[in-house]
Amino acid sequence: MRILDRAKIKYETVPYTYDAENLDVGFIARENGLELETVFKTLVLKGDRNGVLVAVVAGNRSLNMKAAARLSGNKKIHLMPIKELEKNTGYIRGGCSPIGMKKKYPVLLDKTAESFPLIYINAGTRGLLLGLPPEELIKVSDALVCGVGE
Repeated sequence: MRILDRAKIKYETVPYTYDAENLDVGFIARENGLELETVFKTLVLKGDRNGVLVAVVAGNRSLNMKAAARLSGNKKIHLMPIKELEKNTGYIRGGCSPIGMKKKYPVLLDKTAESFPLIYINAGTRGLLLGLPPEELIKVSDALVCGVGE
């Protein structure tokens, strides 16, 4: 939120009850009266050629691993192991945001984000979402808008 404040980007916060047994984005959307397709999950990946990257995909979609690999210049990618997550991003599982990681990693934002005036992403901590216009997320994260969801 400090990064968004410094960039003078308006956002809203949506607190939710974190449940370690239920990290499903559908549960979070339902509990907060949000449309599932507007709540985006942040997936941290490792590529075989270009290292760490981030994919941001709507809650009602899955990540197309082949598309994400191709778009990031990798032959293969896989989800970053949980034990490496905090060391590489500064975030823990269930609290990853595409904004404010330890390093600036490439961000692939699914093109469906542009269909909504506001999308919701994790705020960088468990139990808090940020709602912001997709164009502001694109600007602050240097995201590539592309078809990584299916």
